[in-house]
Amino acid sequence: NPIGIKCGPSLDPDELIELLDILNPNDDAGRITLITRFGHDKVETYLPKLIRKIQAEGRTVVWSCDPMHGNTIKSSNGIKTRPFDRIIDEVKQNTKIHKSEGSRAGGIHLEMTGQNVTECTGGLDDISEADLTDRYRTHCDPRLNANQAIELAFLIADELKQNGH
Repeated sequence: NPIGIKCGPSLDPDELIELLDILNPNDDAGRITLITRFGHDKVETYLPKLIRKIQAEGRTVVWSCDPMHGNTIKSSNGIKTRPFDRIIDEVKQNTKIHKSEGSRAGGIHLEMTGQNVTECTGGLDDISEADLTDRYRTHCDPRLNANQAIELAFLIADELKQNGH
């Protein structure tokens, strides 16, 4: 069965290789997906180290970006949210880093809903912190609403076109 490994700032590249030795000793293609979730302000520091280590060890993995987890903040009114601009920034950095390292991002993890919620700030609807209380419905983590999800999809498509993926 495929296995996903969540990779954040605390994951040491050598520890990642140890995990791969245990979970995929034969380096079977498609077995391991590395789900990177650093936050927009840390991806440039940590992602290149992991990519370089994986390449140096000759490992076969699928890279997936989770731009949601590391960009969760508490708003000034105490509500857990995720700024849209930080989400797209992490996606853009992720794509550029993979390209510059000779690697390829193979997926993205988003938390979204088709409902017209106000859980993540920003986007074309310009949801503000004050708007969060209007339609905040999540019982767990903030989700992109339908408009934000579609906007993000188009921005990702543009980013992939510009960076030759």
